[in-house]
Amino acid sequence: MRISSRRGTIAFFVALAACLVGVAVAVGSGYILLNWQEGLKVFLGIVFFGVIIAGIIVNTSFLVREIRRNEQHDSFINAVTHELKTPITSIRLYLQTLERRDVDEAQRREFYRRMLEDSDRLLGTVEQVLKAGQAGVKRRGHHRAPLDFGKLVEECVEVARVRYRLQPEMLRYDPGQVNGSGASVLGDSEDLRTAVSNVLDNAIKYSAEDLDISVQVDMPDEKHVVLRVTDSGVGIPAEELTRIFKRFYRVPSRHRSQVKGTGLGLFIVRSIARKHGGRVFAESEGEGRGTTVTLELPRVTA
Repeated sequence: MRISSRRGTIAFFVALAACLVGVAVAVGSGYILLNWQEGLKVFLGIVFFGVIIAGIIVNTSFLVREIRRNEQHDSFINAVTHELKTPITSIRLYLQTLERRDVDEAQRREFYRRMLEDSDRLLGTVEQVLKAGQAGVKRRGHHRAPLDFGKLVEECVEVARVRYRLQPEMLRYDPGQVNGSGASVLGDSEDLRTAVSNVLDNAIKYSAEDLDISVQVDMPDEKHVVLRVTDSGVGIPAEELTRIFKRFYRVPSRHRSQVKGTGLGLFIVRSIARKHGGRVFAESEGEGRGTTVTLELPRVTA
């Protein structure tokens, strides 16, 4: 209901702006026809009405942008509220059960395991929000050192396999040309682990039931190291490929709406890539045809 209301508001402002521009053009044209013999008045009239039309367009664009931004903020707040409330409720339920009932050792261990998983989920959400807040802060050379990017990616892949209980064939790692070649980058290991983990998490969450994810690290030239994560999941429409890296943005799709998230993961990846002098971009042939996310970083040579 709220989304349809905001779309109606946007349509109202766009229609109002179109009407005002039409009126301004009509009045301006009439003024020019009435004073076409007086050059100075005609010139000043054209400038005046041009400024009015430009102001109407700029003001309408600003209003529409703010409405969309507020919609994204509300979606983010709803998502974060859900991501915080769900694990807290689950942990509370397990603790109340342990307090009020006598459970056997096997069930107790299962409760502990589930509470730890919910704690990790809760911690992950908090870290995402904190990382997004730090993304706008410029840090020059903070904790940066040469590191083996291929090894870092391999470690992140192993962590993702354990976390999501995946078989090696579901999440495959191909070191490409970097195996043993020391493909080093100059960077903050914690930030780069966050970036790689976010890309992997995104691929896993938006994959189909039969996970088939390929992770490859390559060196296309002497100056760059590239990470490519390819999944066979829900895919992304062409017009959304650049928007997915914006803060709070989530692709409006029936399949994607079923996946909970904050809309901050890829925004953090882009921020970290830029801080390290690199870039990140996505490629997809369309909905239902999978996605490839590429993270490119400058290579440190001897």
